[in-house]
Amino acid sequence: MSNIHFEYPEFFGLLLLFLICSYFCKEKRNALLFPRVHFFGNSILQNRNYLVYIRWWVIITLITALASPYYVITQSQKPKEGLNIAMVVDASQSMSLGRFDSSNLRKNRFAVVQEIVGDFIEKRKNDNIGLVVFGEYAYIASPLTFDKKILREILNTLHIGIAGNSTAIYDAIGQTVALLKNDENSSNIAILLTDGANTAGILPRDKAIELAKNHNIKIYTIGIGRQGEINPIDLADIAEQTGGKFFIARNKQELEQVYNTIDKLEKRELKDITYNIKEYLYFYPLLISMLSLIIYITLKNREGLF
Repeated sequence: MSNIHFEYPEFFGLLLLFLICSYFCKEKRNALLFPRVHFFGNSILQNRNYLVYIRWWVIITLITALASPYYVITQSQKPKEGLNIAMVVDASQSMSLGRFDSSNLRKNRFAVVQEIVGDFIEKRKNDNIGLVVFGEYAYIASPLTFDKKILREILNTLHIGIAGNSTAIYDAIGQTVALLKNDENSSNIAILLTDGANTAGILPRDKAIELAKNHNIKIYTIGIGRQGEINPIDLADIAEQTGGKFFIARNKQELEQVYNTIDKLEKRELKDITYNIKEYLYFYPLLISMLSLIIYITLKNREGLF
């Protein structure tokens, strides 16, 4: 019971007030004197002694309730892996090309990316994940969320050309910074996938990289598609300057392997979160005090029968 505390221990000072009052404020009682009734004395005295004890018990338990006793339960959250991830997906017109999935050559690149990115999201159980889409312009399709079901539904509603037909890679990085910058105390990474070189947007390349570096955002870049469609030097430099890695995926199987590699690279253990819960106990002494008061009043009323 060493973890029991009192919210307002100053109320125990009332005990001193009651002790002083009991000494200087004696109860005055009306009485009729009769001869030869000494044989009732012992019974009456014993009854009054009980009343004194019960009265003090009422006072003590009531003051204890006023002091608001409680005990503290210490709990801790087990460590788990987790970080903030921005999934940055190219939805430009070139993503409509097929022949990326050998099992279904008619399936376009964007459909394959939706499937693989969706599976990656499902695997990251403890991560806070957001979604950025880009084409001719870039926008945040979903803020950071732990709700993987909602995030995957948003991903599945996207379609080719939803952000225009060109490719604004640097604007996409700018939107990624806007998504992640409010939580700089956490580990923030972005996984940027594109099948082309930057052909649109208003944010300069150097400024986009500078923003990501200033906010400690690590960017993994993934280039997909045919040779000559992407700018591997540009994507590799973006990844290197921000502390990430650059990958090339020429088909669905290679893209799956890229996301599996990133999944293994980006694991971290969070610190234990310890917190205290107060469990208040004032209702126990309050209940005892009320019951004792009822008993006291009952015996007090019966005192005149002796």
